[in-house]
Amino acid sequence: MSDANARMIADHLKTSETMGREWAIDIEEVREGYARIAVTVNDQMLNGYGTAHGGALFTLADQAFAYACNSYGLQTVAQSASISFLTPARPGDRIVAEAEAVMKSGRSGAFNVAVRTVDGIDIASFQGLSRTVGGAIMDAET
Repeated sequence: MSDANARMIADHLKTSETMGREWAIDIEEVREGYARIAVTVNDQMLNGYGTAHGGALFTLADQAFAYACNSYGLQTVAQSASISFLTPARPGDRIVAEAEAVMKSGRSGAFNVAVRTVDGIDIASFQGLSRTVGGAIMDAET
Protein backbone atom coordinates (compact mmCIF):
# COMPACT_ATOMS: atom_id res chain seq x y z
CA MET A 1 0.00 0.00 0.00
CA SER A 2 1.45 3.37 -0.95
CA ASP A 3 1.30 6.51 1.15
CA ALA A 4 -0.95 8.10 -1.50
CA ASN A 5 -3.39 5.21 -1.12
CA ALA A 6 -3.23 5.56 2.67
CA ARG A 7 -4.33 9.19 2.30
CA MET A 8 -7.14 8.24 -0.09
CA ILE A 9 -8.38 5.69 2.45
CA ALA A 10 -8.40 8.28 5.27
CA ASP A 11 -10.29 10.74 3.07
CA HIS A 12 -12.77 8.00 2.14
CA LEU A 13 -13.32 7.05 5.79
CA LYS A 14 -13.82 10.69 6.78
CA THR A 15 -16.60 11.12 4.21
CA SER A 16 -18.29 7.97 5.56
CA GLU A 17 -18.45 9.15 9.19
CA THR A 18 -20.03 11.97 11.14
CA MET A 19 -17.36 12.96 13.67
CA GLY A 20 -14.76 14.20 11.21
CA ARG A 21 -17.27 16.47 9.49
CA GLU A 22 -19.08 17.70 12.62
CA TRP A 23 -15.88 18.67 14.41
CA ALA A 24 -14.11 19.95 11.28
CA ILE A 25 -11.19 17.58 11.83
CA ASP A 26 -8.32 18.24 9.44
CA ILE A 27 -6.35 15.28 8.14
CA GLU A 28 -2.84 16.74 8.00
CA GLU A 29 -0.83 13.68 6.99
CA VAL A 30 -1.40 9.98 6.47
CA ARG A 31 1.05 7.33 5.38
CA GLU A 32 1.26 3.62 6.00
CA GLY A 33 1.12 3.07 9.77
CA TYR A 34 0.87 6.79 10.57
CA ALA A 35 -1.73 9.55 10.74
CA ARG A 36 -1.76 13.13 12.04
CA ILE A 37 -5.02 15.03 12.42
CA ALA A 38 -5.92 18.33 14.05
CA VAL A 39 -8.95 20.17 15.40
CA THR A 40 -9.70 23.37 17.26
CA VAL A 41 -11.41 22.77 20.61
CA ASN A 42 -14.94 24.15 20.32
CA ASP A 43 -17.95 24.48 22.63
CA GLN A 44 -19.33 21.06 21.62
CA MET A 45 -16.21 19.42 23.08
CA LEU A 46 -16.29 20.96 26.57
CA ASN A 47 -17.00 19.39 29.94
CA GLY A 48 -18.61 21.12 32.93
CA TYR A 49 -15.30 22.75 33.87
CA GLY A 50 -14.92 24.48 30.52
CA THR A 51 -12.06 22.28 29.30
CA ALA A 52 -12.00 19.60 26.61
CA HIS A 53 -14.07 16.61 27.70
CA GLY A 54 -12.11 13.38 28.12
CA GLY A 55 -14.49 11.70 25.70
CA ALA A 56 -13.72 14.33 23.08
CA LEU A 57 -9.97 13.82 23.51
CA PHE A 58 -10.45 10.05 23.34
CA THR A 59 -12.52 10.44 20.18
CA LEU A 60 -9.87 12.59 18.50
CA ALA A 61 -7.11 10.12 19.41
CA ASP A 62 -9.28 7.20 18.29
CA GLN A 63 -9.90 8.95 14.96
CA ALA A 64 -6.15 9.28 14.31
CA PHE A 65 -5.72 5.65 15.39
CA ALA A 66 -8.41 4.58 12.91
CA TYR A 67 -6.75 6.38 10.01
CA ALA A 68 -3.34 4.92 10.90
CA CYS A 69 -4.48 1.31 11.36
CA ASN A 70 -6.61 1.37 8.20
CA SER A 71 -3.75 2.88 6.17
CA TYR A 72 -2.65 -0.63 5.18
CA GLY A 73 -5.78 -0.93 3.05
CA LEU A 74 -7.66 -3.62 4.97
CA GLN A 75 -10.77 -3.14 7.11
CA THR A 76 -9.41 -2.72 10.63
CA VAL A 77 -11.08 -1.80 13.93
CA ALA A 78 -10.05 -1.10 17.49
CA GLN A 79 -9.67 -4.22 19.61
CA SER A 80 -8.92 -2.21 22.76
CA ALA A 81 -7.74 1.26 23.70
CA SER A 82 -6.76 3.29 26.74
CA ILE A 83 -5.91 6.91 27.37
CA SER A 84 -4.11 8.94 30.01
CA PHE A 85 -5.06 12.61 30.36
CA LEU A 86 -2.09 14.85 31.10
CA THR A 87 -3.07 18.52 30.71
CA PRO A 88 -6.44 20.14 30.00
CA ALA A 89 -7.13 21.51 26.55
CA ARG A 90 -9.14 24.73 26.47
CA PRO A 91 -11.59 26.33 24.04
CA GLY A 92 -9.74 27.68 21.03
CA ASP A 93 -6.72 25.40 21.51
CA ARG A 94 -5.58 23.80 18.28
CA ILE A 95 -4.79 20.19 19.15
CA VAL A 96 -3.07 17.53 17.09
CA ALA A 97 -3.40 13.75 17.42
CA GLU A 98 -0.46 11.87 15.95
CA ALA A 99 -0.84 8.08 15.63
CA GLU A 100 1.98 5.70 14.84
CA ALA A 101 2.24 1.93 14.55
CA VAL A 102 4.46 0.36 17.21
CA MET A 103 4.11 -3.18 15.89
CA LYS A 104 2.03 -5.20 13.48
CA SER A 105 1.75 -8.98 13.51
CA GLY A 106 -0.75 -10.90 11.43
CA ARG A 107 -4.20 -9.37 11.98
CA SER A 108 -3.14 -7.43 15.11
CA GLY A 109 -1.37 -4.13 15.57
CA ALA A 110 -0.32 -1.81 18.38
CA PHE A 111 -0.39 1.98 18.01
CA ASN A 112 0.56 4.96 20.14
CA VAL A 113 -1.25 8.27 19.75
CA ALA A 114 0.13 11.51 21.21
CA VAL A 115 -2.35 14.37 21.62
CA ARG A 116 -0.66 17.78 21.89
CA THR A 117 -1.34 21.43 21.30
CA VAL A 118 0.28 22.91 18.21
CA ASP A 119 2.73 24.50 20.68
CA GLY A 120 3.84 21.01 21.80
CA ILE A 121 2.06 20.83 25.16
CA ASP A 122 1.19 17.20 25.93
CA ILE A 123 -2.57 16.77 26.42
CA ALA A 124 -3.07 12.99 26.39
CA SER A 125 -1.38 9.68 25.62
CA PHE A 126 -3.47 6.95 23.92
CA GLN A 127 -2.58 3.33 23.23
CA GLY A 128 -4.66 1.19 20.89
CA LEU A 129 -4.66 -2.39 19.71
CA SER A 130 -6.13 -3.00 16.26
CA ARG A 131 -7.62 -6.05 14.62
CA THR A 132 -8.02 -6.54 10.88
CA VAL A 133 -11.52 -7.91 10.30
CA GLY A 134 -12.13 -7.77 6.58
CA GLY A 135 -10.93 -7.29 3.07
CA ALA A 136 -9.93 -4.21 1.14
CA ILE A 137 -11.41 -0.88 2.20
CA MET A 138 -11.53 0.45 -1.35
CA ASP A 139 -11.68 -1.18 -4.76
CA ALA A 140 -8.41 -1.31 -6.66
CA GLU A 141 -10.04 0.97 -9.26
CA THR A 142 -10.76 3.70 -6.69
